[in-house]
Amino acid sequence: MAKEGGWIMLQNIHLMQAWLKDLERALEVIEEFVHDDFRCFLTSEPPGVMQGKLWDLIPEPILQRCIKVADEAPSDLKSNLRRAYSKFSQENIDACLKPREFKATLFALCFFHSLISGRIKFGAQGWSKKYPFNDGDLTICGQVLKNYLNNAENLGTEVPWPDLRYIFGEIMYGGHITDPWDRRVNNTYLAVLVTPELLVGGALAPGFKSPVPGVTAGEAKDAAKLEYSHYVKYIEERFPPEVPQMHPNAEIGFLTNQGISIFKTIADITGGGGGGGSADISASTPLITSYLTALPTNLDMIDIRGRLKEEDYTPFIIVSLQEADRVNALLDQIRSSLLELELGISGALNVTEKMEMLSADLQSNKVNALWAEKAYPSLKALSAWFADLVLRHEQVVEWTAQKLLKSIWISGLFNSMSFLTSNMQAVAARSNSLPLDYMTNRCRFYNTRDLAEITGVPPQAEIGRAEKEIGRHRLLEGVNVHGLFLEGAGWEDGKGEDEAPESPCRRCVRGVPNTPELVDGLICFFECSSFTWDG
Repeated sequence: MAKEGGWIMLQNIHLMQAWLKDLERALEVIEEFVHDDFRCFLTSEPPGVMQGKLWDLIPEPILQRCIKVADEAPSDLKSNLRRAYSKFSQENIDACLKPREFKATLFALCFFHSLISGRIKFGAQGWSKKYPFNDGDLTICGQVLKNYLNNAENLGTEVPWPDLRYIFGEIMYGGHITDPWDRRVNNTYLAVLVTPELLVGGALAPGFKSPVPGVTAGEAKDAAKLEYSHYVKYIEERFPPEVPQMHPNAEIGFLTNQGISIFKTIADITGGGGGGGSADISASTPLITSYLTALPTNLDMIDIRGRLKEEDYTPFIIVSLQEADRVNALLDQIRSSLLELELGISGALNVTEKMEMLSADLQSNKVNALWAEKAYPSLKALSAWFADLVLRHEQVVEWTAQKLLKSIWISGLFNSMSFLTSNMQAVAARSNSLPLDYMTNRCRFYNTRDLAEITGVPPQAEIGRAEKEIGRHRLLEGVNVHGLFLEGAGWEDGKGEDEAPESPCRRCVRGVPNTPELVDGLICFFECSSFTWDG
């Protein structure tokens, strides 16, 4: 075929990694006699998170020979809607016995597909994981819609809107979804979009309504007059300039992450040529001196434990000691590796591969892998990471000098979940003599931006009207924490104290019994997920 100028397509080569070396050799061999018209097309899915980069899966010589074309869904909503509606044709519309209902619902279904596909770009803010929504889901849903409407027409019944929402949300698209919160989002979209209001110009989004035959398109009031081409024209002419998929801050975060990813990819594929190594290792000497000078001293655990009495070992104190031990282990790792590298540069020690890697990381402002093993999860560059470490050390020093700080920087802990668990142990479980499995943390948010405004550790918690009725479940002390962040959202000043808690600058965390009689009695108990972020 190569001699005759034929064309060949090899699909899904990412599934044949062991054979790709043979393919690489075959391409090299046929270069000697290949016809000018010969073409070899290769297709591959993008690698998953666990697979790494594409150039790690496919041999580099193959990638270098190829003209690479990426087929990805567009990022903007209008292009996504145009692409989704192009999967259907006038023949699909003509095949339905209820054309008016089919046209309106199909257009809403395409808009729904555009929305949930567009959320993927926002990462974990859009969906908790990257679900494989595809055009096949949309076309199958279109076929199901047509079948249901034809059946309703033959039986003389109304459009089964709840059935359609269930099939789309729980079976077709919902079959990909594993997280209950994601399923809730998916079904909420359908509950708003797939409704009878579509037939009378119901709103699909702010400033964007469902097309209505005879009104929107300027045609006679006959469903048959609003054809496939009119919907295509409607998308081009009536789609608003900006239809928010999520909060504007989510778009800012997406563009920021996209820029970081682009520059990181450039650095990965252009850096690290040969000939570096120990010849450049002495260039890190000023950085070693700088970091050793700024590195805090270890905490004296013997002195800290010596100041504690037996009755002082509360859950909060135990967490502070655990944090201090982790800080010391990290400081020891940093100090020893920097001193070894300094001795290696001076010639007192042989330069090892670990020293070379540390020197390269210092010069490229990256956190060394050995340091990251002892540290907390973070994606920051080395300079910001080191400044963050100093702040964490300062909090632990202050915390171990007191029994409890007036506000804990919760995102500055190595293990923030242990602190939240200790709150339930110290405040709720011991006060109510209930198992820890019965406990949960309840948060109240305050519009406090300066730590100086907090006078001390929270006294006995305020007892609200509904809480007084609970009787023996009287809430005792809580703890103030700060360091939480909203991603893809914004906080309105003045909200929080008497509103449903969503996220201000400070919050008071209380442990409360998670029993049915208590939860039912609490007012404004808004259940909201919190996630750790490697930042």
